[in-house]
Amino acid sequence: MSSALHNLSDYDASRLPSADVLSRQRYAVIVSDWNSDVTYALLEGACKTLVDCGVTEENIDVVHVPGAVELTYAAADCLHDYNAVIVIGCVIKGDTPHFDYVCQSVTQGVTLLNSRGETPVIFSVLTTLDKRQALDRAGGRLGNKGTEGAYTAIRMANLVTL
Repeated sequence: MSSALHNLSDYDASRLPSADVLSRQRYAVIVSDWNSDVTYALLEGACKTLVDCGVTEENIDVVHVPGAVELTYAAADCLHDYNAVIVIGCVIKGDTPHFDYVCQSVTQGVTLLNSRGETPVIFSVLTTLDKRQALDRAGGRLGNKGTEGAYTAIRMANLVTL
């Protein structure tokens, strides 16, 4: 197995719909304020990517929630008003099992929302062992998972038309 690091934040713009199509679509980005030095960098990457691809700033709504567990509630509230919803959070493992419960709660919540088949909810929640791993994925050496979330949101919102 290769130990080389990969930056997965590059995407193929030819696989996206035209900017004309994207300019008429609405996206919600829900961000956890917990670990904000990480989550706000992910938020910046997501919003920049949406705009760079053709979504107008007026069609991007950002919703702040206190922590990762609250992401699912806010996402459920947004399902009917947007083409896609991106949830952004960062859970860093500590000395207690709290990490496991939070990660399981958010993962199951997003999976449940997606199983409804109404609006894609994109999981841009980092679950890392330490702060360095989180920063590496929030614009560091491993790219920006917010950027990847935005690209995924566009692809999923247009899955039928692509």
